[in-house]
Amino acid sequence: MTSASQTVEEAVPPAGSAQETRFDRIGIPHALRWGFLGVLIFMTGNGVETNFVSPHMANVFGGGDEMINLAATAITLYSLSALVGSYLAGALSDLWGPRRVMLLGVVIWVVFQAAFIGALATESAVLIFAAYTIRGFGFPLFAFSFLVWVNAVVPKERNGTAVGWFYVMFTGGMPTIGSLVAIGMIPAFGGGPLGERWAMVASTAIVVGGFLIAWLGVREEHGGRRLAPAGESSARVIFSGVVLSWQNKRVLAGFLTRLINTAPQFGMFIILPTVIADTLGWGQSRWLLMTSVIFAGNILFNAFFGALGDRIGWTTTVRWFGIVGSAIGLLLWWYVPHWVPAGSDWGFVVAVIAGTVFGILLAGFVPLGAIMPALAPDHKGAAMAMYTTAAGGATFLGSAVVAVVRPWGGDVGVVWAFVALYLCAFLMTFVLKVDQPRIGKKDIPAAEA
Repeated sequence: MTSASQTVEEAVPPAGSAQETRFDRIGIPHALRWGFLGVLIFMTGNGVETNFVSPHMANVFGGGDEMINLAATAITLYSLSALVGSYLAGALSDLWGPRRVMLLGVVIWVVFQAAFIGALATESAVLIFAAYTIRGFGFPLFAFSFLVWVNAVVPKERNGTAVGWFYVMFTGGMPTIGSLVAIGMIPAFGGGPLGERWAMVASTAIVVGGFLIAWLGVREEHGGRRLAPAGESSARVIFSGVVLSWQNKRVLAGFLTRLINTAPQFGMFIILPTVIADTLGWGQSRWLLMTSVIFAGNILFNAFFGALGDRIGWTTTVRWFGIVGSAIGLLLWWYVPHWVPAGSDWGFVVAVIAGTVFGILLAGFVPLGAIMPALAPDHKGAAMAMYTTAAGGATFLGSAVVAVVRPWGGDVGVVWAFVALYLCAFLMTFVLKVDQPRIGKKDIPAAEA
């Protein structure tokens, strides 16, 4: 055994062994603990603008319903970049190691955040579209390369739980804590469009802080080295995820299921700010509070559903809690606010509770992060490249559904389009069957998934 492999075993001991620390036992590899915190802080900065950037851009473009559709198009292009960036996070991490890719992500984010804010000041749609689109590569390169790092070192028996903790941090930052930060920052900077603009400026410092925590705090050896097998060409590594999806239809089904997973979340971030704040009369601050509470529920249950999947089965958890539960929760989040008296305090509380059902059950998709590498055990890096692509691509799909459906189907049509996508995901889970090891219990064979 080489000294390198001994170092890995000491850093990440086998599941259930006496060498495990408290962090290891709850599903957070001890060697990566500061990286999880870094993701939380980074995504908080990235999430500051999430729930006001659509109406903010629409106002810069001139205001009105048509300008909301134009803003949705800008967000769609941003999301397309996030999709490509998410794929590259997996592929480049295999090629260069996750640390370098995380550095690339933060550099892109900071440079083009400055360009985006400058473009907003010029009110040039072309410059706004260009800067915002390129910035879309930033957050997935940082966050999802760290997820690849997690999957490279965590024992398989704790894989679902570890992915759950990653999403605790990811969703904890965007949109949950990010929205709370926005609630405080916007009035602190004068309120209105000016306050929103300066909140975006200040978010850059938060993003850089998160990066520094992860960069300086994590020294686990997998981060700085190539993860792909020796001898594979750069081109083969970069395109391995696409080739794997073409050859392995189960990986393709997993990719599509993850793509659908959070697409409704990002779609609702486009259509609901105006509905909740203006149409139903609860105002911007309550809309931001609503999203914070909803996704606080998601945070609390990400690790829970990861651990539940490790116990009762990853596929079972995704199918019934993630897909069926999220479809029901989505309908509640849309219809309940319209059923209660607009602008009323008690109606707002009920609407938040309804939305929180969606936030909690959305966490039921967490075990997909463990299913994907298990679908292709000999090509885990390529499988994770497709997983991260789908995770970032959910932003694109969500905004694309809004851009395509809303002009003719309205907001209600958008909601039901997402429910239809969940139905497709439900059917695809019947091919997502993998052998699943468990700690202290009988393994779950693929036939029973």
